[in-house]
Amino acid sequence: MSDVTKTIQKWHASFKKGTDFDSWGQLVEAIDEYQILARQLQKEVQSSNSSEFTEEQKKTLGKFATCLEMRSAALQSTQSQEDFKLEDLKKLEPIIKNILTYNKGFPFDVQPVPLRKILAPGEEENLEVEEEEDAVAGAGSPESFPSRVPALQGTLLPRLPSEPGMTLITIKIEKIGLKDAGQCIDPYITVSVKDLNGIDLNPVQDTPVATRKEDTYIHFGVDVEIQKHLEKLSKGAAIFFEFKHYKPKKRFTSTKCFAFMEMDEIKPGPIVIELYKKPTDFKRKKLHLLTKKPLYLHLHQTLHKD
Repeated sequence: MSDVTKTIQKWHASFKKGTDFDSWGQLVEAIDEYQILARQLQKEVQSSNSSEFTEEQKKTLGKFATCLEMRSAALQSTQSQEDFKLEDLKKLEPIIKNILTYNKGFPFDVQPVPLRKILAPGEEENLEVEEEEDAVAGAGSPESFPSRVPALQGTLLPRLPSEPGMTLITIKIEKIGLKDAGQCIDPYITVSVKDLNGIDLNPVQDTPVATRKEDTYIHFGVDVEIQKHLEKLSKGAAIFFEFKHYKPKKRFTSTKCFAFMEMDEIKPGPIVIELYKKPTDFKRKKLHLLTKKPLYLHLHQTLHKD
């Protein structure tokens, strides 16, 4: 069996897994599977190496990734889950299964996700390190959870089911203060939970792209549900917030700064936390403030306990 045939079989299995979760009502798992597959397809579409796929087939794969993101967004929407139905997504199964021989038109009028370079955590800092006068060595780590393709709708996950005696954390990201806030294109925040070694303890989540900018602030106003009960987070863990924006000249999304909140800071009510220069130091050993100006990340925490 050729490598490309194995790859297609893996894609098809992932698609089936996601739609099965979706049909069973296991939405968190379905969203994860859709996002993993969308990322894999995007990487293939954007690959500049010699490929087993024609440009037309790559375009079809790009549209397929768009549909996966649309279904993910529909599942995460608080208004309606009818934007892009499961039945619609299932119509695409013959395409992913037979991509090498599929020669019909794509059943939905969608466009491939814009060809933006997808970077693993830490990569964007390496590309831009020459721009930083005070650059420090990256302290990122291989992720235990799959990275996601940032989408305009974000990749936020629903709240976990409650458990007796256990505490769930909702963090509302209200706004971030930046001196050049108005110049940031497609800004969003990646939220992750790391242990002292920088290893992921939760799936990574992206907020939707913020559209409201006011003076030195970018307003988000979104709730992020931490995907682990407070009592189950390891000692020394921290919640990280990486502010990212798109750089059209370089055609990739870059981390501008980051902030984090340690376990002793988790308490109900508002909190304002400092911003640090990139690269993101998940081990919290070499921290450099972004600015001396009073510009911060503004959050509001809610704790839910049964």
